[in-house]
Amino acid sequence: MWLEHPLGPHTLGRQLVIRVLAIISLLAVAVGGLTIWGTHQILTDDLDEQVTAAFERQAKHPFGLIGPRANDVIGIQAGTVLVIKTGEACFQSTITEGAVITKNCSTEAHILLDVRCDQRPHNFDVDGGGQYRAMASTSHNVTHVVALPRTRLIHAIERLLILEATITALALVVSFFATRAVVTKSLRPLNRLASTATIVSQMDLGSGEVDLPIRVDPPLADPRSEVGQVGHALNHMLNNVEDALTSRQESEVKIRRFMADASHELRNPLASIRGYAELTRRRRDEMSPEGQFAIDRIEAEATRMSALVEDMLLLTRLGNNQKLELTPVDLVEIVLNAVSDSRAAGMDHTWTLDLPNEEITVLADPDRLMQVVVNVLSNARKHTPAGVTVHTTVSTQKGQAIVVVADNGPGIPESVRPVIFERFSRADTARTSSKEGSTGLGMSIVAAVMAAHHGTARVDSSMAGTTVTLTLPLAR
Repeated sequence: MWLEHPLGPHTLGRQLVIRVLAIISLLAVAVGGLTIWGTHQILTDDLDEQVTAAFERQAKHPFGLIGPRANDVIGIQAGTVLVIKTGEACFQSTITEGAVITKNCSTEAHILLDVRCDQRPHNFDVDGGGQYRAMASTSHNVTHVVALPRTRLIHAIERLLILEATITALALVVSFFATRAVVTKSLRPLNRLASTATIVSQMDLGSGEVDLPIRVDPPLADPRSEVGQVGHALNHMLNNVEDALTSRQESEVKIRRFMADASHELRNPLASIRGYAELTRRRRDEMSPEGQFAIDRIEAEATRMSALVEDMLLLTRLGNNQKLELTPVDLVEIVLNAVSDSRAAGMDHTWTLDLPNEEITVLADPDRLMQVVVNVLSNARKHTPAGVTVHTTVSTQKGQAIVVVADNGPGIPESVRPVIFERFSRADTARTSSKEGSTGLGMSIVAAVMAAHHGTARVDSSMAGTTVTLTLPLAR
C-alpha cells in the first residue's frame, strides 16, 4: 500500500505549514518594520531636541560661536556644525570634544545654508559630506544654521535592521520545525483514516464473497471531533457497503444455483427432443415437406439450446470456483486444430497462421482451452463480412504463452467494447454478417476459462479491425 508523505506535494500538511509560515513571516516583518519605524522616530525626536538646544545656544551669540566659553558648548554633540551668514561674511563653527573650531564657510557650509529657514528640524544631505538634521532661521539679514550629523542614528537603525532580520530568520526556522511537528502530529489521525480508506479501495469488491473486517478505531470515530466525524461516517459507510455486498453475494448464489439447476434439468428434456426428432427423421419419406422442415428446425433448435445449456453450466461451475483438471498440453496443436475447424466452417474468409516450429506446453484443460480458441475464431467469422482475413499467431514472451487472433474487419461497436466479456452481451444483429445465432456467452466463457487457467484475455478494437490476445503461463 502506498500513502503520500504527510508533508508531500499537494498535501494538506504542506499547505498548513506553508500558510502558517507565511502568516508568521508577515507578522515578523510587520512587527520588525514597526519596531524600526518606532526606534527611528524616538532617535529622531532625541536628535531634534539636541538640534533645538544647540540652535537656542547659537541664538545667544549673534555673531556665532567664535571664541565662546567652554560651558557654551557643553551638551552639544561633537560634530555639530554651526553656520552664520551676515551680508557677505560667512563663518562656520565645528564642535569637537570640548572645543570649537571656527573658520570661514566651506563648500559644505554653503550647502547647509539651503536649509529651509522655518526654525524646524529637517533632514539634509550634503553631497560627499554626510547626512544632517538641520535647523535654520533668518533675522535682520543674519542667517543661523545648526546641523547635527545623523551618522549615529543611521548606524543604530542599520544595526537594528540586521538584528531584526536575524531574529526573523531564526524565528522562521524554529517556526518551521515546530509547525511541521505540530501539523504532522495533528494530521496523524486523518492519515490513519486515509490509510483505512486506501486499504478498502484496493480490495476486490467486484464479485464473489467479500469480507470487510476493516473498521476505523473507536478513538478515531468519536463524533465530538472533526476527524471523529469523518471516521464515524467512514465506519457507517463500510457497514452499508458490507451489507450491500452480502446481499449481492446471496443474490449471486441464488442465481447461480438457479442456473445450475435449470441447466441440469433442461439437459434431459432437450436430449429427449433431439432423440425423438432423430427418430422421426427415419420416417422422413412418409412426411410432407412442411413436416420435414419442422422436424429439421426442431432438431436444429434443440441442438442450439443444448449448447446454450452446456455453456451456462460451464459458467456456473467456473463461477462457483470449481477447479479444472489441468494437464500439460501443446498449445500449438490446439490452435492449429481450431483454425482448421474454423477454415472449414468459414470458407468465405481468409485464414492465416504464424506458428513456431517447436511445441509450446501449457497447463490446461484441453477441451476448455480448445473451446476458448474456437469461440474467439467463431466471433471473428460471425461478425465480419466475407473476404476478411483472420490471422492467428502463437508465441512466447517472459514465461507466458501468447495467442493473438487479429482480423481486418469493421471492428466491434464502441457501445459493446466495455461489456464484451459480460454475459449475454451481443453486437447489434444488423451489423452481424453471419446468420448464425449468438447467445452472448462466447466471450464471457473465454474470460472465465482464461481466469481459471491463471491467464488473461484482452480485446482491442477499432475501425481497422479487432485483436484478441490470450495469455497463459508456460508449464514448468
